[in-house]
Amino acid sequence: MSGAPRPPPPSPPPPPAPAAPRTLRGEIISWTKSIAIAVVVWIVLRSYLIEAFRIPSGSMENTLLVGDFLFVNKAVYGGALEIPFTGLRLLRLKGYAVPHRDGIVIFRSVEDSTPNLDIVKRVIGEPGDTLQMVHDTITRNGKRLPEPYALYIGGPPIDPQVQAEMRAHQLPHYIGRDPPPARYRPDTHNWGPIVVPPDSFWVMGDNRDDSRDSRFWGFLPRAHIEGRPLFIYMSVATDPFRIRWHRLFRHPS
Repeated sequence: MSGAPRPPPPSPPPPPAPAAPRTLRGEIISWTKSIAIAVVVWIVLRSYLIEAFRIPSGSMENTLLVGDFLFVNKAVYGGALEIPFTGLRLLRLKGYAVPHRDGIVIFRSVEDSTPNLDIVKRVIGEPGDTLQMVHDTITRNGKRLPEPYALYIGGPPIDPQVQAEMRAHQLPHYIGRDPPPARYRPDTHNWGPIVVPPDSFWVMGDNRDDSRDSRFWGFLPRAHIEGRPLFIYMSVATDPFRIRWHRLFRHPS
């Protein structure tokens, strides 16, 4: 019995068309997109989450040394989208904590001469605190402040012009009677009593004789505070050059 004729076998699929060769223009566009995405991610991370910070001066010795490299927690106090090299800050987000007394903070300079400089200091007073320094001893709300971190190395006499600027910053918040306000002449070792205004902080460097801080330029607005140190991830001395291995992964406090 003869069967029905079998259909012819299916023809093999045609080979895939060869990919078009990449042109130089295409390569440039591809690399540009990749770099742009990486830059955007980097900007977002350093604005809102974590940023690397290098200690450039001795104002926080011996807590932080010149050549210490820190990671800074930017999420803790809230951050803003910072456009590099422009000074623009947009889309501020709230943090999950507030700065407190004795903590170390990184903040944006309040001085017109250094508007985009990041600085590190210690919080000495919160809003509402009454502060005074007499012969290098600080009292806060009537109690002497123990400061095992404070370093005094001595310095030149204060310039009269600088003293006048200090007085101008402090006098509106001065509550003392002796001396009376008309005779109030603060210096780096003696000032106050003053009251920290709302939404502001009084910050000082641990190296008291080598720190330009609230004594000179007044109170730090809350909006200028950017974060707090996480830990030291590298520490390099230059004279002689060496790595300070014992400082790695320390949390400054």
